Amino acid sequence: MNKKSTKSLDLIKTKAELNSLRKNLMNYSFQKSTGQLEKTSNIKKTRRKIASLMTKMNNYSKDVNNA
Repeated sequence: MNKKSTKSLDLIKTKAELNSLRKNLMNYSFQKSTGQLEKTSNIKKTRRKIASLMTKMNNYSKDVNNA
């Protein structure tokens, strides 16, 4: 595989993981509102993971546009 195809695979995996994390965040917020969430730190950790993945995706798109 060349570099371009591996980056596109990484981007696909990143998007899938991002969608999964957003679903988890929504579930955590529902659990928090009903009082079922025991570890409220999971919300903060998930939000940070989402931000990290979005940064990674933005850097990838900047690299593609500059190349």
